[in-house]
Amino acid sequence: MDDETEVRELIHRWAAAVHAGDLAGATADHTDDVVMFDVPPPHRGVRGAAAYREVWPPFFAWQASGACFEIDELDVTAGGDVAWAQALLRCGTPDELAADPDVRLRLTLGLRREDGRWQVAHEHHSFADTSAPGATDEAVRAVHRAWTRGTEAKDLDAIMEHIAPDVVSYEQAGDLEYRGADDVRAVCAQGLDAADRVTMETPDLTVRVDGTTAVSWGLDRVRGMDHEGVPFEVFSRGTRVFAWRGDHWVLVHQHVSVPG
Repeated sequence: MDDETEVRELIHRWAAAVHAGDLAGATADHTDDVVMFDVPPPHRGVRGAAAYREVWPPFFAWQASGACFEIDELDVTAGGDVAWAQALLRCGTPDELAADPDVRLRLTLGLRREDGRWQVAHEHHSFADTSAPGATDEAVRAVHRAWTRGTEAKDLDAIMEHIAPDVVSYEQAGDLEYRGADDVRAVCAQGLDAADRVTMETPDLTVRVDGTTAVSWGLDRVRGMDHEGVPFEVFSRGTRVFAWRGDHWVLVHQHVSVPG
C-alpha cells in the first residue's frame, strides 16, 4: 500500500469512527502531542491526546440526535515522513442540512510517520462564516432613525423602504393582523394623516443581532400636533423582527400595543 492510500484509509477510518460515536476509533492514530483547532473554543486549540479525547463525548451526544459526519471530498499529499490532507464533510442534523444543503465542515490534517505508521499531529476544523458583514446592531438602529426621519417628513416611501414585502404586523387597533407591505403601508398612511405634525422614536432601544436575524424592542414615543392644533404625546410598546436580505435589514414582523 502506498503512502497516499494509507493516509486516505486512515482518514476514512477516523471519520467512520466519529460518525459511529466510537471514542477509541476516533482517537486512534493520533500523536501524543496532537493539536486541534476546533470550531468552538479554546482559541489556542486543544492540545495533547488527553485533551483531544475529552472533546468527543459531547460531540457524540449531539450527533446521537441524528446528525451525520461524512466525507464529501478528500485530497491527500504524502511524502516520506510528512503528509497533509484537506477535506470537506457533511456535518449537521437533517434539518440543518435540509435548510442549507451546501454547508460543509472544512478539515485540514497534518500527519507524520512515527514508529513506521502514519499518525495525525494536527487537525483544523471550521465552518465558513455566513454572517453578513453589514448585519450589525448599528445597522438596525439606523433603520429606526430612518423611520423617525421619514415620519417627520411624512415621507411614506421612505418609511416603507425597510419593510419586507411579506411583513406581518400586529397593530394597536384595527384588524387582528396586517399581512404584506400594502396593508402596512395603508396603516402608516392613516397614522401620518391623523395629525398635522407627527414624530416617532424609540429613545431606549434594545437591539439583538444573530447572523441574519435581528430583534429590537422598546417604548415608542409618538409626538405631534393634531388637526385642532393641540399637541400630544403617547407611548406604546414595540417589538420588531428584522431579516438581512441582500445588503440591508428589512422588517418582517412587528408587534405594537398599549396596556389594556
